[in-house]
Amino acid sequence: MATILVLGGGIGGATAADALRGRLDRRHRIILVEREAEQVFAPSLLWLMVGQRRPAAISRPLAKMLRPGIEIVRSEVRGLDPSARRVATDAGELSGDALVIALGADLAPEAVPGYADAAHDFFTLAGAERFASALASFSGGRIVVAVSGLPFKCPAAPYEAAFLIDAELRRRGLRDRSTIELHTPEPAPMPVAGPVLGQAVIGLLAQRGIGYFPGHPVEGYDAGARQVRFSDGSAVDFDLLAAVPPHRPPAAVAASGLAGPSGWIPVERETLETSAPNVFAIGDVTAITLANGKLLPKAGVFAHAEAEVVAAQIAARLGSGTAAGRFDGHGYCWVELGNGVAGFAAGDFFATPDPAVVLRRPGRTWHAGKVLFERYWLSRGLEHELAGAGLRLGSALLRVPTRP
Repeated sequence: MATILVLGGGIGGATAADALRGRLDRRHRIILVEREAEQVFAPSLLWLMVGQRRPAAISRPLAKMLRPGIEIVRSEVRGLDPSARRVATDAGELSGDALVIALGADLAPEAVPGYADAAHDFFTLAGAERFASALASFSGGRIVVAVSGLPFKCPAAPYEAAFLIDAELRRRGLRDRSTIELHTPEPAPMPVAGPVLGQAVIGLLAQRGIGYFPGHPVEGYDAGARQVRFSDGSAVDFDLLAAVPPHRPPAAVAASGLAGPSGWIPVERETLETSAPNVFAIGDVTAITLANGKLLPKAGVFAHAEAEVVAAQIAARLGSGTAAGRFDGHGYCWVELGNGVAGFAAGDFFATPDPAVVLRRPGRTWHAGKVLFERYWLSRGLEHELAGAGLRLGSALLRVPTRP
């Protein structure tokens, strides 16, 4: 009998635990350590921030999203001993025969002066809900979307936020008395995906009259002056501010000895195994270097795929399957534009010399696909199966990748 510890119950951790339970018989224990009782479907936070969702609609009890037979330890991970595969938690020490680290990226608003007082975040349920309330009472002025630091999860998120805010202001008849600006330290939108995708997004911003300011690192926020201040000494006033908070590796990872120079965990890119045998890392906590020297973006689609691969790897090593999966670097994401329209970007991030990623022509079909994926993730039973079947059919017809 083997014990597999899965640390973190986000998209990657939940998928890994569920896939392991499906592949292994009940002699083997699957233990999932997660501090939160409910899982929030993060892609839907963008809809929540513009009033198109309610918190209860995009969160579910974690236990109800998993197969029976997974032990959930609701606790904070405090420390890791990779060589011994031991984990220190608030609930006590755990040890296993294999370890899957899916702890994600921690948000660190305190890392930028003034963030907590000046900015609304849209990376948490509470933050997105507060922004929705502020937007509902907004009557015109300047809205700034700012990226506080790199890297951050979901590379499309600040761009989608700007597009959705634009659509909401147009719906309410406020766009002609409002300006929207997006400031980011990135040289271009989603730069890892390449210049073709970046130029396509820049064109979409320009079409909507959204000011775009790349190469603009934030120095700090001033709530009293209602300003964003940048490292080049310039500043911009705002009436409403939505800002991506700084991200950092979890403290337990930083102290584990597994972290590389970037602070994230380097892994063998096809198996997701770390430098410690039978210790795997998936999702936002990892550092996977691409052919162009950049790191694989932090996105749920990669966490999902990596989780399936790691489950197959562990099952094969335990004699419960012959196909030890390999992560191939393919990924995709929706780019919400508002008014029921979205773009869809997909491609091979392991391609050389640069990722080969294409943004498909925006349309209502892509938006419908994202809504269907939301239903697939948040539902169970017949609704879950029907949503999965719909996604598979749509993927086949449109010749795009799929996970369900």
